[in-house]
Amino acid sequence: MAKEEFIDQGEKRKLNKPIKWGLCHIYSSYNNTILHITDITGSESIVRTSGGQVVKAGRARPTPTAAMTLAKKAAEVAIEKGITGLHVKIKAKGGHNGPNNPGPGAQAAVRALSRMGIKIGMIEDVTPLPHDGCRKKGGKRGRRV
Repeated sequence: MAKEEFIDQGEKRKLNKPIKWGLCHIYSSYNNTILHITDITGSESIVRTSGGQVVKAGRARPTPTAAMTLAKKAAEVAIEKGITGLHVKIKAKGGHNGPNNPGPGAQAAVRALSRMGIKIGMIEDVTPLPHDGCRKKGGKRGRRV
């Protein structure tokens, strides 16, 4: 009984195997979505895909459809290499000039990864935030519309 456990419906299944974790770095801007899967230390790259690899038109690179396709492509390679769980780090452009919220492809990519059967450990936002370093453009009275 130590190797197997029974479910209420009478089905048999093996005890859960230990999860081999990896890191999934998702950079999502309003122009592109880039997904990079590494090992848990972040030093060894397993697969890297971007929106431009899966769609032809440049305007389609940041779309959720492109993000789902590239996430499926990356998940297949990761599963093949033995990765069964991912900690996701989502990054937007950020900084002192860019927007701090990720583009349209970030959420679709995470959803596609979980649908491919990969366990999602934690989702973290690692967008760089300014510590009041550079002055925003627009002058003394701001941008007048």
